[in-house]
Amino acid sequence: MAGVVLGVVTAMLIGSGPEPERAPPLPVARQSSVPNSPPSGSGTPASATATSLVVSVVGKVAEPGLITVEPGARVADAVELAGGAKRGADLLTVNLARRVSDGEQIYVGVTPPPGASQEDRAGSSSASTSDGATSSKVDLNSADQGLLETLPGVGEVTAARILEWRDSHGRFTSVEQLCEIDGIGAKRFARLRDRVSVG
Repeated sequence: MAGVVLGVVTAMLIGSGPEPERAPPLPVARQSSVPNSPPSGSGTPASATATSLVVSVVGKVAEPGLITVEPGARVADAVELAGGAKRGADLLTVNLARRVSDGEQIYVGVTPPPGASQEDRAGSSSASTSDGATSSKVDLNSADQGLLETLPGVGEVTAARILEWRDSHGRFTSVEQLCEIDGIGAKRFARLRDRVSVG
């Protein structure tokens, strides 16, 4: 009897054994490796698009030399990166609001040499007329504190007073209204008359 039971159990084990041997299909796993190949080349365009401009800042600045700025930067940005203008430097000849271009030289507080290109001259100084006046004038109605301080005889205090006058009285309608500001007498106004406008 025991032999019969043993034979039945053995037959059952042998009959059910082969089915679990099937191997599952695996071809789909390879597709994930294809999208991973581009990153090796994607890093190069990212660095290539990061453009910058190199300008030379010379003259009365703390650290003259080559300065790297972002596209769209102004002359004021380049001067600041050069350590700022030295105390007493005449910034009247510097158009701080102008956008810089790659490869130009900016002269701060000094006269550009005769051999300087027209672009370099325009970059740091306004084109001068025969009587010494500059063709680029400061608009009293839109100038900020820093731009006003580039005017001859106008320091931090006087520039602040000009802004206070503008806040109290509204827009300037004539440059003669500068005489209404404390600290601007006839002599100082004579120096400012041809350097400002009321656009």
